[in-house]
Amino acid sequence: MSQSPDRRTVLRGAALAGAAGFGLAACSPGDSGANASAVPEKPVELGAAADVPVGGAKLYREDRLVVSQPAKGTYKCFSAKCTHAGCILSDVEKKEGSCPCHGSRFDVTTGKVLQGPASEPLPEVPVKSKDGKLIAG
Repeated sequence: MSQSPDRRTVLRGAALAGAAGFGLAACSPGDSGANASAVPEKPVELGAAADVPVGGAKLYREDRLVVSQPAKGTYKCFSAKCTHAGCILSDVEKKEGSCPCHGSRFDVTTGKVLQGPASEPLPEVPVKSKDGKLIAG
């Protein structure tokens, strides 16, 4: 006679299946914006240029962009869309941006990959400061 699984086993299996589904959804094209272009198709106003610290960077997650200011008045902008699976960078610490999906890390002043699994750099996006505001694209 076969023994049926106990309640804990069934609940644990359901929880793991739900977590796995959530993980897939977090990296899926629809959720991460992978179907959207990595660079803006038209100019995007990001806000005050003063919000980007000299020697640091700011993540504009909703616009899928990251802007750094390596020297006062000089701005560099890159897509914040990971080149591995299309997830959007979750945070920027000093000059490094990290992808929450698989752990890729990027230098946000150059776009270069610092840690894989991503192998391609972040695409550069033109950016300028006009009347104290940053405009990308």
